Amino acid sequence: MASSATVIHPPTRLLLGPGPSPIHPRIYAALGQPIVGHLDPYLFEIFSDIRRLLQSCWGTQNEFTFVIPGTGTAGMETAVVNFVAPGARFAVFVNGIFGERLCEIGRRRGARLLRVAKPWGQVFSDEEAAGFIQRERPDVVAFVNAETSTGAWQDGRAIARAASEIGALTIADCVTSLGGMPINLDAMGVDIAYSGTQKALGAPPGLAPITCSPRAVEWLRAHESAVPYYFDLKLLADYYGPARRYHHTPPVPMFYALREALAIIEEEGLENRFARHKANHEACVAGLEKLGLSLLVDKPHRLWTVATPRVPAGIDDALARRSMSEHHGIEIAGGLGSLAGQIFRLGNMGYGSSAENVKLVLGALAEALREQGYTA
Repeated sequence: MASSATVIHPPTRLLLGPGPSPIHPRIYAALGQPIVGHLDPYLFEIFSDIRRLLQSCWGTQNEFTFVIPGTGTAGMETAVVNFVAPGARFAVFVNGIFGERLCEIGRRRGARLLRVAKPWGQVFSDEEAAGFIQRERPDVVAFVNAETSTGAWQDGRAIARAASEIGALTIADCVTSLGGMPINLDAMGVDIAYSGTQKALGAPPGLAPITCSPRAVEWLRAHESAVPYYFDLKLLADYYGPARRYHHTPPVPMFYALREALAIIEEEGLENRFARHKANHEACVAGLEKLGLSLLVDKPHRLWTVATPRVPAGIDDALARRSMSEHHGIEIAGGLGSLAGQIFRLGNMGYGSSAENVKLVLGALAEALREQGYTA
């Protein structure tokens, strides 16, 4: 019998922050299935299912769709290092911490960075985006479709259209939108997009879906690889594709979990899933406003997956969040970077997106604020 020292007992938390999100019991069960080898035919069946189901979530026909072992930042780094050559003109639209992270990866890659910024929580208008791209003439353009740090949704159609007109590739960060909001990637015209599994897809953290358009694949094949081995998309394509050429040993249970999460999405139906996220987002916003809390992001540009109410004057946000965790077992998050101490971040994603959870998180937040003397 194992001693008590070898048995872990994690606390039970209701994860209603910006990720990771709650896990469906079916996904926990999938994690416990027998492991197969990295070249087993069954695993390639799983890869094939994942590709098809991700294509549906993204709204794309891209055959070049698979998963990078690693979190969303691995997807980000893969996208940048494969398509931004040292010395390339790399334009990044920045309105939150993950736009800044794209810039940092571009700097480390040796790109000629073209950074354009807005105050965190705001988004770029079509005219601003197109004007910047036409003036600067970048080789590659990147933007954050769903900025987890602010709760802002950026429409990428004008960015992708302007980039295409000058022959530039477009990269989109869809970490907090995939599986919770319509993306319609092909209609948007984006060439490369990446995400993470632990947000609205509802799987555990540890994998980063990525997809590339035929135009991006053509570019990739026309250029010599000079990227870190692990993130080399050409080598990864040889593993996930018909060649099945060994590249790395994938975390097999994580792929089982993602396959199950995507199957749950397919069973619910994307339109039903999007409607559920939208309805619960609107209910959460209505409750926050009833508490007297204003939101950082203007209504047309709010993510359905992350709400960002402002912290009222005189309230210690860390103390409020600690109270919610200790008294209710509910985890939400605070602001990052320049928004630290200024906003709360409430998640509404995947299995955790429910009317019951909206009531729970609003009730716990109201109680935590009252403890510090706040009255709506």
